[in-house]
Amino acid sequence: MHAEAARADAAALLALTDAAALLALNDVAALLARDGRPSARKRARKRLREACRTAPDRADLWDALGLVAVKDADWNAALGAFAEAGRIAPATLAFALHRAEAAACAGSGAAELERLALAIALNPLDVVSLAARGVLLAILGSEDEAIDALTAASLLAPDAAEIHALLGGRLADAGRLDEAEEAVRQALALGAPQPDLRNTLGAILMRRYRHGAAYAELAALIAEHGPATVPLCNLASAASSLGRQEESESLLRDALARAPDAPLPWRTLCNTLPYRDGITAAELLATARAYSERLPHSPAPAAFSTPPDPSRRLRIGLLSGSLRVHPVGWLTIAGLEMLDRTEFALIGLSGSKANDMIARRFHGACEEWHAISQFDDVSLAHEIRRLAIDIVIDLGGYGDSGRMPALAHRAAPVQIKWVGMQNHSTGLPEIDWFLTDRWETPEGYDPLYTERLLRMPDGYICYSPPPYAPDVAPLPALASGHVTFGCLNNLAKVTPRVIATWSRILARVPRSRLLLKTHQFAEASVVEEVTARFAQHGIAADRLILAGASPHREFLAEYARVDLQLDPFPYSGGLTTCEALWMGVPTITLPGDTFSSRHSLSHLSNAGLEDWAAHDLADYETLAIAKASDLPTLSRLRTQLRTQVAASPLCDAPRFGRNLGQALRFAWTEQRPRGLCPLGTPAKG
Repeated sequence: MHAEAARADAAALLALTDAAALLALNDVAALLARDGRPSARKRARKRLREACRTAPDRADLWDALGLVAVKDADWNAALGAFAEAGRIAPATLAFALHRAEAAACAGSGAAELERLALAIALNPLDVVSLAARGVLLAILGSEDEAIDALTAASLLAPDAAEIHALLGGRLADAGRLDEAEEAVRQALALGAPQPDLRNTLGAILMRRYRHGAAYAELAALIAEHGPATVPLCNLASAASSLGRQEESESLLRDALARAPDAPLPWRTLCNTLPYRDGITAAELLATARAYSERLPHSPAPAAFSTPPDPSRRLRIGLLSGSLRVHPVGWLTIAGLEMLDRTEFALIGLSGSKANDMIARRFHGACEEWHAISQFDDVSLAHEIRRLAIDIVIDLGGYGDSGRMPALAHRAAPVQIKWVGMQNHSTGLPEIDWFLTDRWETPEGYDPLYTERLLRMPDGYICYSPPPYAPDVAPLPALASGHVTFGCLNNLAKVTPRVIATWSRILARVPRSRLLLKTHQFAEASVVEEVTARFAQHGIAADRLILAGASPHREFLAEYARVDLQLDPFPYSGGLTTCEALWMGVPTITLPGDTFSSRHSLSHLSNAGLEDWAAHDLADYETLAIAKASDLPTLSRLRTQLRTQVAASPLCDAPRFGRNLGQALRFAWTEQRPRGLCPLGTPAKG
């Protein structure tokens, strides 16, 4: 009876017209997209197998069968079905791409590469094999070769929209954003499907710091095709980067209302809410926990085979895509280099191929270096286990290149969060420790974190001043006759309340100016928008200096125009505050209860400038006006500040390395209940 029913189903399917059959297969795919229906997948798979036996020359049926097998993670069955589809229709790119992806998942990637290489050798004009080889090389982590293969395919088939789209994606992943934008725009011009590709274009524009253009592209996409989760999240990120925090949150709440269990909106909220006016630590903790609840976790990971000896040499994994010239690099590398190598072995776990001055220092400090781009979260956790990592330190967070969700699968016996989108608690129960200090998380803050707080005795970072930093310039107000406030932070931190506060300060300091410098000001539309926001508070355009991005040395040289820096809130400066101090410019800051609101407090305190931290908003304004009114004191401080910072714990790499080593050893051995974990001896004065 069952065989007869299956044959009847297959016969009914094959009796349909091609268009109707494809529609039926799409209905099956839609059914499979609703996870949790293994019985439905089993019936669909059985039905498709019978259909393939009845009509063995229907490539679309073999491909559909392979897609069902993919849903069941039956990779060998999927590979066989896709191979048959490709044999029947060798010129169909989709079938070749499905086969390449299944081969990688089945562990047959190398064999599939050889097969594709042979096909290309026999026919160098085989565009389908070239493109499939490019996709497979990308999956296997050979980024440059993948781009070469897809570039060759695009030259051979200049009118093939899908190949240009594939090339654009690979170029974007490689950080070759100008070329990626060109390839994606060409694919769109050739008629590639609009929604996904226009979303990709919006993401590329954001990575090129053209947030105004990205916002316009994504808003138009949603207006034309309706709201979908990924475009909504990208639009929210663009809005956040333009300082429109309330709009950003509204967009993400809309996305959550449509898909409350989708992880992406929660992840985006984790990254954008720290910038919103009035945000509290409790709200950030709740959001992080909500995201964690929607991530897959390994319920009972296998026991680790690493020996428990508390005094043995430990293998420390550095997990990040930012081990290079990047805030992560400037704030960590000097201390990591000072770790005692007889006690610790550093292992780089990175998706970055950078070869800049900081990347070379990381490579020099690490005994091993492992590329991780080819791994999904589960396989990355297994790879970290295979490498026998004792302590893994996440330095990426929930950022675009962050791989912290892999740690939800318990990749190492001890897991620590440090720098890299470290704006508040991760919410992940598998993260054991949160590296911090007594200013970032004073006593009593422990309930605001899911992790145990691993407090360093000084600051939680060690700043590496760039060797090419310009000399400290004289106080500019002495020559100009007016005070210039400055903020060289990301525009995302410049919220409506910040603009209102800065406007009141400017109004109370006659003839004063405000210099803002950030990559967003490369777009004239963004300059006009921010100028208009200040105008609403009575600040004319001639009181503002809005400058775009520049190379790092020129960026630092801008501090020669700034008398003192105004820290944004609630997301304070991090690296920016360290750089300002190095250039002789102190910062007025307003710490709150979130981790990201207290970065400047930590850095200023380590440099001996605790009196530059305000207690509340009124004190922030009063403090800024008082400091700006005492030019002789400001000038004296400027001349001595670099020497003071260089001698402080903020830049004392040997001291930081000793403290970090003690912290890592403590984390490895400590099994006490949650509570204060003081380490080392705090700095005096």
